[in-house]
Amino acid sequence: MPKKILTGIVVSDKPNKTITVMVERKFSHPVLKKVIRVRKKYNAHDENNKFKTGDKVSIIESKPISKNKKFQVMENNK
Repeated sequence: MPKKILTGIVVSDKPNKTITVMVERKFSHPVLKKVIRVRKKYNAHDENNKFKTGDKVSIIESKPISKNKKFQVMENNK
């Protein structure tokens, strides 16, 4: 199975070697047919503390690094 790749904005870079990325997705409600916007936060591993709050990044699924970290930073999208 291919690994998930998500794109979002860094909302926190306070923990060491970790960033929190807010990923937003839109989908049509099955009954109401209204477009719904859902946001979710993911913790991602940032080895060099390179990314700061507000950066647009891509994250890729990886083996669990800690209890909550299951993604790694792939690249900066700007």
